Amino acid sequence: MPLSACYNATKFKLYLFCFRSLTVAKNKHPLRINIGFLLNQPVGTSRDFDFEFNQLILPPDIELTDFSGTAHISRTRQGLLVEGVFTGTVEAECVRCLRSTEQHLKTQFQELYAFTRDNVSESDLVLPEDGHIDLGPIVGEYLVIEIPIKPLCREDCRGLCMVCGANLNEQTCEHVAQIQEE
Repeated sequence: MPLSACYNATKFKLYLFCFRSLTVAKNKHPLRINIGFLLNQPVGTSRDFDFEFNQLILPPDIELTDFSGTAHISRTRQGLLVEGVFTGTVEAECVRCLRSTEQHLKTQFQELYAFTRDNVSESDLVLPEDGHIDLGPIVGEYLVIEIPIKPLCREDCRGLCMVCGANLNEQTCEHVAQIQEE
């Protein structure tokens, strides 16, 4: 008897529709997709791949929450053109008050996975022989670029007192009053 199954990426369980569930290992490559079916299609054929994860770790060790995005993959003469739009939230530390804050990131990119080394672009991406591409490293690189160098919890963050270290967003200390008088 054939069983129908679906994979829930957020809970990492394989649910069989005859009400049996099997826990499977955490997917090491959540953005790995099978594009083998596009290889023999005519030029111009395309397909969208949607991704959504509550939590995700991408290389180089970026811990994201509320991750979502779409990869639009088109067949060209040189290879497969990947156009991606991805968003996620990363935890950062405010440079002024040292409070933990969430930074919302968004990136867009276009990359060509060439059929042969002769058609390789600047990114040096060649389609693997197994017909699977892993977008994780590429998305991770583009999202790292979007992380602010000096993250702030809010634009008007007042920071810490230089004398006693009090968070000036929460209280005013005597040292700040003395500095303002001078």
